[in-house]
Amino acid sequence: MLRQYELVDRVLAYDPDADEALLNRAYVFSLQAHGSQKRASGDPYFSHPIEVAGILTDLQLDDETIATAILHDTIEDTVATAEQIEKIFGASVARLVDGVTKLSKIEAQTENERAAENLRKFLLAMSSDIRVLLVKLADRLHNMRTLHHIPSEAKRRRIAKETMDIYAPLAERIGMYEFMREMQTLAFQQLEPDAYDSITKRLDQLREGGGDLISRIGSGIRLQLGRNGIQAEIMGREKHPYSIWKKMAERHISFEQLSDVMAFRVIVKTVDECYRALGIVHQRWPMVPGRFKDYISTPKRNGYRSLHTSVIHSEKMRIEIQIRTEDMHAEAEYGLAAHWAYKLGQPARSEGNSGWIRDLVDILEHADNPEELLEHTRMAMYQDRIFAFSPTGELIQLPKGSTPIDFAYAVHTDLGDQAVGAKVNGRVVPLRTPLENGDQVQILRSKAQEPQPEWLSYAITGKARSSIRRFVRHKEREEMVALGRKFYKEIVGRIPAQLGPDAIRNALKRLKVPDEETLMEAIARKLVDDATVMDALMPGSAEKAGVKREVPHQREAISIKGLTPGVAFQLAPCCNPVPGDRIVGLRREDQPVEVHMIECPKLADSQDADWVDLAWGDKADGGTAKLRVIVKNEPGSLGVMAGILGAHKANIVNLSLSHRDRSFHTNDVTIEVHDVQHLMKILAALRAADAISAAERV
Repeated sequence: MLRQYELVDRVLAYDPDADEALLNRAYVFSLQAHGSQKRASGDPYFSHPIEVAGILTDLQLDDETIATAILHDTIEDTVATAEQIEKIFGASVARLVDGVTKLSKIEAQTENERAAENLRKFLLAMSSDIRVLLVKLADRLHNMRTLHHIPSEAKRRRIAKETMDIYAPLAERIGMYEFMREMQTLAFQQLEPDAYDSITKRLDQLREGGGDLISRIGSGIRLQLGRNGIQAEIMGREKHPYSIWKKMAERHISFEQLSDVMAFRVIVKTVDECYRALGIVHQRWPMVPGRFKDYISTPKRNGYRSLHTSVIHSEKMRIEIQIRTEDMHAEAEYGLAAHWAYKLGQPARSEGNSGWIRDLVDILEHADNPEELLEHTRMAMYQDRIFAFSPTGELIQLPKGSTPIDFAYAVHTDLGDQAVGAKVNGRVVPLRTPLENGDQVQILRSKAQEPQPEWLSYAITGKARSSIRRFVRHKEREEMVALGRKFYKEIVGRIPAQLGPDAIRNALKRLKVPDEETLMEAIARKLVDDATVMDALMPGSAEKAGVKREVPHQREAISIKGLTPGVAFQLAPCCNPVPGDRIVGLRREDQPVEVHMIECPKLADSQDADWVDLAWGDKADGGTAKLRVIVKNEPGSLGVMAGILGAHKANIVNLSLSHRDRSFHTNDVTIEVHDVQHLMKILAALRAADAISAAERV
C-alpha cells in the first residue's frame, strides 16, 4: 500500500502546483473514517482507496480527482457525511465524491428499476464532470484485481458480469483501452474459466514454440523502417485472452485457425511518418485485403486515432500492425485521461466523447421505463461504429447496421421526426436500408411527416429508438383520450337527467383520477366501466338508466372519424373492414378497440370482449381490402390485373400466388381503397376482363 508521503510525491512529480495540504487531509480523513474495516483479502479496507488513487496518479490526474479517489468510499461505507466532505474539502470534491457514490450503488443491484435509476443519476453526474467516471473506473479496476479474494463464486460472477456489461464499455467509449483490456481479461477469467485456461495454455505453448518470435518480428519491422529513414519504437504483444475468445466465437473458428494472434504498435514522431511507415510495411510484406483501417483521417467517436493493417509476415503468419504518433499512443492507452488539463480548472474534452455523453443524456430524457433506459444505454456503449457523411461533408458516426432513420436522428431529432425517405450516394432508398462505411446520406423530409411505429423494427441506435417510442407513446395517449371523449359523450347521453356544471369535477374526485384527460384515457382503455362512470357523474344514474355492469346499453354508434388506425383502434386483419362496411368494435381491457365487419365470423369467438357499435363518420380515411383473383394461365394476364388496379388508383400492398394449375393462377392481393364503393367498382372491372376468371373479396 502506498504511504502518505509516497502518494503526495507522485502527484507533485507531475504537478508541482498541486494542493499538498488537500491530499494530506484526504489521506488522514479516509484513514480515520475506515478505521479497522477489512477487505475480503484481510487487508485494511483503507488500502483500497489508496490503491485507486495510485492508479489515477499513473494517469497524472489533478489533485481534486486524487482526493476524490481517497475519499470515494467514505460516505457509503463509513459514518462520514456529504456535509462533512464539503465542509473539509470543498464543494467540488464533495460533488465528485457524491457522483462516484451514486455509481457505486449500481453494484449489487438486481432489480432493473433500481439499477436504472442509479445509472440515470450517474450519467447525469458524468455529463457535468467526467472525472466521476475516471475515479469509478479506477475503483472497479482495483476491485477486479482483488476479485479472487471473494469466497462466493456467485458474487464474483455477478461483479465480473457488471464489469463486462457496464464498466469495460464505458472505458472503451472514452478511449481508455488499457483499462478496458485488463477489466475484460479479469472478468473473462471469472465468467468463462475453462475458456480462459484453454486460451492462456495455448498462448504459453505458442511462446515456447516460437521462442523470441515477438522480438524477432519487432526487430525486423524496426530495421525495415530504419533503412528508409524512419526511427520508430516497436512494441509487440499477444492479443489478450478475451479478445481472442471473442474472435473465435464471432468467426466460428478454433485457436489454430486464428491467424492474427500477435499485434505490433509502431510509434513514430509525426502524422506524415505514419503514412510513410504504412507504405514501407506494405511494400515489404503482402497486405491482407479488407484489413486496413485509417482512424487518423476518420477517428473513432472516442477520439482514437491510428492506422491499422494486417500483413502476411515472412514468419508465415498474419500479424496486425498499428501505426501512430506518441500523442496518439498515449490517447489510445488512456483516452480522455491522457490529455487532461485541469491546471486552468477546465478539462480538455474531446468533441467525440462529449457528443457521446450528450446522446446518453438525451436517452435519459426520452426513456419511459427502466428496461428502455438500460437497453438504449447499452446500445450506445456496445456497438461497433461506421462512418457516414452528410451532403455538406459532415462526418456522422453510427453503430454498424444503422439505417437512414438512425442517421437522421443522429443529426437532429426534428430531422428524424420528419424523415420520409433518403438518398444514399445519390440514389433514393427506403429508410430501412442498412448503411455502409463511407456512404453519403441525404434525408428527405416533410413537415407533414411524423414518427412511425414501424421504424422501431429497423432503427438500432438508442437515440432513434427512444425518440420514436416517446412520440408513439404521446400519440397513443392523444388518440386514447380522443376515443375516450367519444365514449364519454355517449355515456353522458344515457344519463336520465341534465348534468350540473361541477359533475365532471366531482366525478374525478369520486374516481380518484387526477384530471379529465386521464379519465378519458381510462374509459378508452376500459380500465373503468360505463356504469361506474355514470354513477360517478350522477350517483344512482346507472341503475335508473337500466345499465347492467356486465352489459352496458349503447344508444348510438360511436364514430371513429379522426382517429388513426393502429393506435386507438385496429382494423381486424381477419375481415379488413373499409369505410362503408357496417362495423362493430371489440373492447378489451388496456387494448386498442378491435374493429370488425358485422359479418365477420371471428365475432362469434369474442366472448372475452364487450361489443361496441361503431360508425366510420363522414369522409373516413380509406383502408385495405384483400381480394382473391383467379387469372388465366397465359402471358399478360397478371399485367391486365395490375393495369385495372392502377387505372382505379388502387395501390397494391401485397401480392402472392396461392395456387397454380395448367389453366389458372389464383392470386391473393391486398390493395388500398377509399371505401366500399371504390372496392365494388374495382371488383366489377376485374370480373369484366377476359383474362380474369373470377375476383372476390376475401
